[in-house]
Amino acid sequence: MQSDTDIAGWLATLEERHLADLTASEVGRALRALSSCYVERRARLADGAALDSAGKRAAFALFYAPLHFLVTREVVRALDAATPPITHILDLGCGTGAAGAAWSQACAPCRITGVDRNGWAKAEAKWTYRQLGLPGRAIQADVGRTALPAASGEATLAAYTVNELPDAIRTALLPRMLDAHRGGARILVIEPIARRMAGWWNDWARVFVDAGGRADEWRFPAPLPERQRQLGRAAGLDPRELTARTLWL
Repeated sequence: MQSDTDIAGWLATLEERHLADLTASEVGRALRALSSCYVERRARLADGAALDSAGKRAAFALFYAPLHFLVTREVVRALDAATPPITHILDLGCGTGAAGAAWSQACAPCRITGVDRNGWAKAEAKWTYRQLGLPGRAIQADVGRTALPAASGEATLAAYTVNELPDAIRTALLPRMLDAHRGGARILVIEPIARRMAGWWNDWARVFVDAGGRADEWRFPAPLPERQRQLGRAAGLDPRELTARTLWL
């Protein structure tokens, strides 16, 4: 398991990497634009609008990626999702790899395969795994065409991904997750707690619970690191706690 010192080192290197060519003010402005894209212009996300500029990419890496890491770490602890041991995690829509890295480091660690359609995200996930000393690889591929592992010791993670999928791909993913679980794999879906996202959520929650799983909402009293607090405040975001909703099989 990674220590807090290891994670602090990753965050410091992340800051150095993404502030090499941009100022904190520029990243803060880009974070405002990125947040607006998530909240008000969700239809553009499937077209890559969230990562269509250097500023937005830096904002995602510096603010949302650490947030996703911390949330996933707390969720995994709360669900005891690393027991019994997992040997491999498939991280769908991995982004910079942060969420999958958080689950992996709780598993001693275990191997990660990150999948993302965006080439920058794939490269960034590889970098994240290296920085955290995790045995991972990342590939550029579509979630809808990625086979889900279905065996004991396997797990599939979809963190902040399912809500961004086109309706047809999202609809087809649910039975594939259930099939993987029947084969022995564990399934974890993480999304924001905000209600406006969730036309599909209640249906998925019923299916997960009927299959023997659970649906939860979480609030963790875990403060953000200083740089992420500064960026959040500059963009009009000031999270006082870590929140998420999850589906777990």
